[in-house]
Amino acid sequence: MVNSELFTKRLQKIMDEYDLNATSFADAIDVGRSSISHIISGRNKPSLEFVMKIIEAFPEVELYWLLNGKGSFPKSQVTKRAPIASSQLTANFDDEPVAL
Repeated sequence: MVNSELFTKRLQKIMDEYDLNATSFADAIDVGRSSISHIISGRNKPSLEFVMKIIEAFPEVELYWLLNGKGSFPKSQVTKRAPIASSQLTANFDDEPVAL
């Protein structure tokens, strides 16, 4: 189980690293400002969706570090992912169904 108080400290460390206030951090991970405030205040615990939004928006954050404090922040090596256009996802498929 995630320790909410320690999670909040790690969340604040991420915000400090990028010089973000709660509003700009909420915008960066596409959640409401109140979600950030409620987690920081201890009123709410972070959901899996919330955690995954952080990991997706900030690839230098290690999931294990964010949840348990083990590992490092920022990651020692970050592999940048290029976005995939939706046209690339279907470019190699024929219109005919394939029998399995």
